[in-house]
Amino acid sequence: MAETDTVKSQDTPFEGGPMDGRVLPVLVGPTGHPPKTYRIPVPDPDGGPPAVLVYRRVPRGHSKRLGLLQGWKYQYDPDDRSAGKLRWPWSKPDAAPSGKPGDANG
Repeated sequence: MAETDTVKSQDTPFEGGPMDGRVLPVLVGPTGHPPKTYRIPVPDPDGGPPAVLVYRRVPRGHSKRLGLLQGWKYQYDPDDRSAGKLRWPWSKPDAAPSGKPGDANG
């Protein structure tokens, strides 16, 4: 592997959930940004399927003068509804609950 082909990472802070306050090196893509979603599998102590912690990339902050992005951080997302699926711009939104909007019986 040549010197120019090094894999780059960026120290990224995590907020909320079990990883709150930790800073981990996260691999960055060709654009220099970390992935939009970071999934951390946590093994089950009883040998069952691992639980998955989901963190979403959010801006860390903006500079005062020019409003430039000052980097990224990951925020805990306990209600991950994507389940790892890709979301395309032409995809239909998630299905609405059944029944009419004013129906009290559901």
